[in-house]
Amino acid sequence: MSATIPSEPVRAALSISGRRLSYLDFGGPGPLVLALHGHFGEGRTFAHLARRLAPDWRVVALDQRGHGYSDQPSDFSRAGYVADAAAVLHHLDAGPAVVLGHSLGGVNAYELAARHPRLVRALVIEDIGAEVEGDLSFCLAWPHRAPTRSALVEALGGSAAYLSDAMREYGDGWGLAFRPEGMVASQRNLNGSHWQAWLGSDCPALLVRGSRSSVLSADHAQEMAAKRPATRLVELPTGHTVHATDPEGFAAAVRTFLSGLAEGRPRGARRPFPR
Repeated sequence: MSATIPSEPVRAALSISGRRLSYLDFGGPGPLVLALHGHFGEGRTFAHLARRLAPDWRVVALDQRGHGYSDQPSDFSRAGYVADAAAVLHHLDAGPAVVLGHSLGGVNAYELAARHPRLVRALVIEDIGAEVEGDLSFCLAWPHRAPTRSALVEALGGSAAYLSDAMREYGDGWGLAFRPEGMVASQRNLNGSHWQAWLGSDCPALLVRGSRSSVLSADHAQEMAAKRPATRLVELPTGHTVHATDPEGFAAAVRTFLSGLAEGRPRGARRPFPR
């Protein structure tokens, strides 16, 4: 009997200390893949990947704090992001999950594996390093509201192509589903060295780099793969947003990696990680 997969994902949410945390559940009978987007994004960015992995894998894509349909947090700390992801996994009660993350979500994914190894079966990290240095202050110039969607697109200029999922109609006009000042604060908290977290787990990992990426250099990606056991590096001919620029290539790389995962319980962390 073939499994029934919903034609559209189901939006659901949980409450953490009165704050809404929203996610898309693409359904299916397979083991869980928790997908974490990057800055300015939301869970819907992984819709194509979810379709390509079904029905063998069930993708749940979180709108991380301050993004999409999730509420604004009091802070954008690493501990806060990781606690949110762990809360979703506990809420779903679907066993150890593969955790996939792009950019911001990639750091959150491998930090989660280091802090909560029993929750993570394997990692897929998309185009982010163990050392991060970025500046999102340019987004502070984006308009708070515009009278129409087309006016918002025009005001955003070249950035509009990357923000289509985040555009919303509000009572006072069109705007974005995040606060730019929150994104700036989140990036500042993301900057720095994360080597301890990257090396703090030993579950299987796939590191995907865009060969034209300005965020993750070839040398740094190779160093990350060489230093961490059970890590495979794949490069695709894209920039930073690999899953969006080459959706078929990205999905194929992820599917190949997932098909090779050994059955059984994941290994735990190789060394204690500060909580």
